[in-house]
Amino acid sequence: MPERFSLENHGITVTEVLRNPSPARLYELGLQREKGTAITSTGALVALSGAKTGRSPKDKRIMEHPDSEKDVWWGPVNIKLSEQIFLTNRERCIDYLNTREFLYCIDGFAGWDPKHRIKVRVICARAYHALFMWNMLIRPTPEELESFGEPDYVIYNGGRFPANRYTFGMTSTTSVALSFERKEFVILGTEYAGEMKKGVFTIMNYLMPKRGLLSMHCSATEGHNGEVSVLFGLSGTGKTTLSADPKRQLIGDDEHVWGDDGVFNIEGGCYAKAINLSEEQEPDIFRAIKFGSVLENVVYEPDTRVVDFQDVSITDNTRCSYPIEYIPGAKIPCVAGHPNNVIFLTADAFGVLPPVAKLTTDQAMYHFISGYTAKVAGTEVGVTEPQATFSACFGQPFMVWHPTKYAELLADRIKKHNAPVWLVNTGWTGGPYGVGSRMKLKYTRAIVDAIHSGELAKAPTVEDPIFGVAVPTACPNVPGEILIPKNTWSDKAAYDAQAKKLAVLFSDNFKKYADLASESVRRAGPRL
Repeated sequence: MPERFSLENHGITVTEVLRNPSPARLYELGLQREKGTAITSTGALVALSGAKTGRSPKDKRIMEHPDSEKDVWWGPVNIKLSEQIFLTNRERCIDYLNTREFLYCIDGFAGWDPKHRIKVRVICARAYHALFMWNMLIRPTPEELESFGEPDYVIYNGGRFPANRYTFGMTSTTSVALSFERKEFVILGTEYAGEMKKGVFTIMNYLMPKRGLLSMHCSATEGHNGEVSVLFGLSGTGKTTLSADPKRQLIGDDEHVWGDDGVFNIEGGCYAKAINLSEEQEPDIFRAIKFGSVLENVVYEPDTRVVDFQDVSITDNTRCSYPIEYIPGAKIPCVAGHPNNVIFLTADAFGVLPPVAKLTTDQAMYHFISGYTAKVAGTEVGVTEPQATFSACFGQPFMVWHPTKYAELLADRIKKHNAPVWLVNTGWTGGPYGVGSRMKLKYTRAIVDAIHSGELAKAPTVEDPIFGVAVPTACPNVPGEILIPKNTWSDKAAYDAQAKKLAVLFSDNFKKYADLASESVRRAGPRL
């Protein structure tokens, strides 16, 4: 690759720019120049992200502009930033980058469908960031790189340099700012690489609905017969585990678009949680941690370089980035037909939702907008009973439009392609957390298998009296008694009280979106 690639169009005067260097080259430079960088016993590169070991959603801003201001769902998720302050932070970032001896430039694509992919350029000062985005973007062929031209969006990563917290609108020394009009994304004050990945996703979450396409925070798999499923779910619901199915090909683990021709992955790689990772539980992910992978903020034994995935002394949010082709069952290119099934995963720690339920289109929109799961007692100081967590569209921090926009796009597609929507509870049965027990993984896998085979669609159902969903009363390889949650509780009155409590939480949460939701969707929630 050429050593001297010009970034003068971006206001950068550094003459030594490495454009799309090989992973081996990035290893060398990272080891030479970046403190805390090492190679593990399996060949992965270890990097430290500094003080920030996770995203900084409260420091994310979108530049307010007449061309896009009516599209954006403004509020605590999408906080306004003036054009002047965006340009101030942009200049601060570029001034910092211009002080570097040399820089990295990674050019790649977001979106596997050539009709809808965008060209993304990442300009950064750390080998770790360059390798991370080499993994996460779709890597161009030499011919595509030669004809790449000007990018559609540019990420300026000056994360080692702080924002000026006295600049109007700044809440800390971290600033993550996006302008749709300038087609730029500027990072200051955080070296956490996930900001770049989710920045690209946020951009796609704006552009794709503008084209009438549904961007989704979900995993996607394909069966041997070409049958496709998408799985939505917040952290801890089992999305990654249930997507790693040896009977199915992986289209992608996190970000997709449902377009006119089917589903396509946005990314060229995977970004997996590494906490408590083991070969026994997650063999494909464990074996993907090899040369070319990036491990973030993990602890390893100094002599053997064996990683201790149980050690959370740096952070609970240890992560690994690797190209999707490192997964043996990955489907390359990462495109597939229209989904035959849509699955919403939830881990209901209240223990009242059924293990599986079929949703009407209105119920699908209601539960999609709600994006429910629950935290369990003991995960945070002061949490002594289950706490409901709602994240609109199962990815609220990355949604640009109002959640009803995405829900309407989902409804259009499930009706057009006759795709059933299922709510699968991987949480508690026989009582809430602390009383009941977690749903056995083998039962959840059997439920998902029955969805994929079409068997569950044939099963008789009963209506849940509070949540109104259709609950199958039979499923192959699943005991019939666990399918109706109330039957698993010894104290039926306690079940009724707990179910009503969760119903109220759903209702209170949905009030935030009710003004733009149709009457039929509002009525699709729990019955109070």
